[in-house]
Amino acid sequence: MFYLDPENIYRVAELDQFPWLVHGFGTRLSDIPAGFAQLATLKQIHSGSCVAAEGRAGLLGEGDALLEDQPGSVVAVKTADCIPVLLVDSRRRAVAAVHAGWRGTVARIAGEAVAAMGRRFGTRAEDLHAAIGPGIGKCCYQVGAEVAAQFGSQGRGHIDLAAANFRQLEEAGVTGGRIYASNLCTMCRVAEFHSFRRDPDVAGRMFSFAGIR
Repeated sequence: MFYLDPENIYRVAELDQFPWLVHGFGTRLSDIPAGFAQLATLKQIHSGSCVAAEGRAGLLGEGDALLEDQPGSVVAVKTADCIPVLLVDSRRRAVAAVHAGWRGTVARIAGEAVAAMGRRFGTRAEDLHAAIGPGIGKCCYQVGAEVAAQFGSQGRGHIDLAAANFRQLEEAGVTGGRIYASNLCTMCRVAEFHSFRRDPDVAGRMFSFAGIR
């Protein structure tokens, strides 16, 4: 269950059971909380590429998923309609922050991040919890025939990016009961979220983050 905390950051109640974890999905009214000395981000390129942070801070190159298992480090992605996904390995104490736009979803970035955590940290999919944060909903995400075809549809139509990423996480082995979806549409909820599709010239970006205390 997603809930809004006093700092205007959405958190996931099911993830609060892990005292070692810091996590959250920002809004237009919030930023990453102060006090994270080791914050890593990426130049996001709408791909299936995953990067290991390895305790480093700053901009770590190009890709769309950041992986970390070092205490004191936080990884983050920026979105303004694309789908942010946080992965939490409860056994290995490792995390990933994933940016999944339509191109990244077609590239199966969420599943690639699960696989990369397995290679890097020995993560087992059955130990993962996944949180799918606020992004543009099917209600607002109408696309042309060319994009719809990438999702198996014909002609113009509405695409459900969150549901597509949910399916890909299940296909990667994550237990459905451990995948938590916000069902919050960034385009609908004007007061809470930036939306590039709604406000292309002035839209800001929101941070979604995960790390190890």
